[in-house]
Amino acid sequence: MEVQVAPLRAWDDFFPGSDRFALPDLKDISKWNNRVVSNLLYYQTNYLMVAAALVSIVGFLSPLNMVIGGTVVVLVFLGFVWMSHNKDVLRKLKKQYPTTFVVAIMLSSYFLISYLGDVMVFMFGITLPLLLMFVHASLRLRNIQNKLQNKMEGIGLKKTPMGIILDALEQQEDSISKIADYISKVKE
Repeated sequence: MEVQVAPLRAWDDFFPGSDRFALPDLKDISKWNNRVVSNLLYYQTNYLMVAAALVSIVGFLSPLNMVIGGTVVVLVFLGFVWMSHNKDVLRKLKKQYPTTFVVAIMLSSYFLISYLGDVMVFMFGITLPLLLMFVHASLRLRNIQNKLQNKMEGIGLKKTPMGIILDALEQQEDSISKIADYISKVKE
């Protein structure tokens, strides 16, 4: 299946009034995780635009450090994903504690970048866009269109870049993965 770029959502949908934002239920981590995953999939092109703007600004101010920082983060991410697919202990950690897995990637990247170059470039050029995405995805309430689009991707009707990244991190919505499992059993 070929990778499709998700459409750019209207900015008034992406960042509407405060009535479409709410704090997540911190007692129900699964529901919060589903909200974050759902929003990451639905607004992925908007997140990419915001991240590209921030990366461009920081990259313009410090291009060499930005290239070094980006390269380190990508290599650490790929290393952690590869290790988690080949080591059962890391696979279980990634599945049970997804936030810990992402924090480990970020901390490892931070220490490598502090060894190689400018930490502030890492903080503003790489971590700030990721933090903004996570905060928005955590606070933005989902709508019907959001849920429908995510179910289509989850059952394999379409594949997007964010879906590939979330699959590598083994972060799917619970209901989507149940539907996908059911469909694969039916096909067999």
